[in-house]
Amino acid sequence: MGYVVLHLDKSPRNEAAMTDHIERKVIAPNVDPKRTHLNKELVPFPEGVTNRTEAIKYRIQNAELSRKVGKNQVQVIRLILSGSTEDMLRIQAEGKLDDWCRDSMDWLKKEYREKNIVAATLHLDEDAPHIHASVVPIVQGERRQKKTNKVQEVPKKQYKKKNANRPRLCADDVMTKEKLIHYQDSYAEAMAKYGLDRGIKGSEARHISTSEFYRNQKEESNNLQINIGLLLAQEEAKRNSIEQLRRQEQEAKQNYERVENLKQQKESELKESISSLEKERQEVYEKVRDMYDRKDEAKEKFLNMHEYTQQKEQEIVAAETRLEQLKLNYEPYKAQEDLNLLFGVFPYLSERLRIAQLCKAIGLTIDATKRLFNGESLSVTGKLHSPEHNQYFEAKDAKLQLFKDRENPDKLKLSINGKNIIDWFRLKFQELKQSVRAIQKPEKSKGIKM
Repeated sequence: MGYVVLHLDKSPRNEAAMTDHIERKVIAPNVDPKRTHLNKELVPFPEGVTNRTEAIKYRIQNAELSRKVGKNQVQVIRLILSGSTEDMLRIQAEGKLDDWCRDSMDWLKKEYREKNIVAATLHLDEDAPHIHASVVPIVQGERRQKKTNKVQEVPKKQYKKKNANRPRLCADDVMTKEKLIHYQDSYAEAMAKYGLDRGIKGSEARHISTSEFYRNQKEESNNLQINIGLLLAQEEAKRNSIEQLRRQEQEAKQNYERVENLKQQKESELKESISSLEKERQEVYEKVRDMYDRKDEAKEKFLNMHEYTQQKEQEIVAAETRLEQLKLNYEPYKAQEDLNLLFGVFPYLSERLRIAQLCKAIGLTIDATKRLFNGESLSVTGKLHSPEHNQYFEAKDAKLQLFKDRENPDKLKLSINGKNIIDWFRLKFQELKQSVRAIQKPEKSKGIKM
């Protein structure tokens, strides 16, 4: 079980600096600016009041005080309400932080009167959730008498007593030793439901300043922050993996849709071709039937009709041959579609095939290509073929090796002596062109010596 944190502090000075800190107009080193937008104001300001400092002045001006406020008189008591860091983070993780805030505000209203609580801010951008509350010490009742050892003399003149219930600004009445003990007791009772206990009574622990409080809170949460950082890093890695899988799934889906659309298009074209051939065939059969129906024609015409029938039958055979050819042409295309679909689902297969084709084009054997894919480096002496320039270039003790592209890990790069082999071919080609130009350049005429 952790402990409640209740810190009270008098402030007779100008509150502008503390207001800037609480309202995050000035960002302290222990504040995470990325979480500042999570902070909440728990007390609404009166109309026309825009910040905590103005709220303090507004309360004092409207409290109907009968005495003028002294220059060094305490105008506000600052409170910090929280608990042990681990316990506050636990309360937040359990979804009970709103209930904790409500119960803390109820306790403040009960102890200091609601009108006196001019500001309360929940901070969620530091190590542990906590509330900064500002209480203007307006009290009523008889003024507290100072203890003295002198024998009180009978006053010579009796004065009219002032109204005991008149409002007074008096921080001493709010922060007596007895009341400070009472605040710790009553706040611990209100927070017991959240697993927070009161600190040890009579402890030798001293009252610390706000800066010391923040420093202690920071040291207390160091180990927790390290663990949180590791968990966040693991979570980020998981999110990145999931996002990558989603992108791959989307790409595979798009590739599948493209292949399916292309397949449907080719099937439609094939059906149209078959329909056209069937139509031609039907026309031929109809003409043949018409010729057979003309029984009254002469034998010569019959013979001519027979020759015509043979010719058309040959045309039918040719059309059927054409149809079969279209079907044969379609089968390899279908196989290519299946291959494209496989490459879409497993992109690295396409990349490895591209590199294998490049190795074959430059003149490497299958065994040498396998060794490159196994991560080995090859020493090459001889001529290498450039597919781009259709030219052979001499290589001597050149080192061939396969790397992953730094900018795109899914891409592979074939390098020669540490340079992309495509760039190496282009450099060799430029050297060849320059040497050719040097040979073709005519020498300047030196004239005839006399």
